[in-house]
Amino acid sequence: MAMKAKFVKGMLAGAVIAFPLGINFGKDVPLMSNPFITKPDMTDKVVERTNAFIEDTRSAIHAATQPAEDEFKQ
Repeated sequence: MAMKAKFVKGMLAGAVIAFPLGINFGKDVPLMSNPFITKPDMTDKVVERTNAFIEDTRSAIHAATQPAEDEFKQ
């Protein structure tokens, strides 16, 4: 019975320690930082990447339609 109690205590202690470390690892921040603070720059990253994607798409569409525009102008 004592061995089961030690096992359960060890599992609980491991979960308490591993949970915040796993959160920090997933957020790509230092492991020993506060895992419960909000990360406001996540929305900024999404907006930045979306804008970059839109610009890349615009340039690809422009490059694809440029020969047709040149023929039309002549």
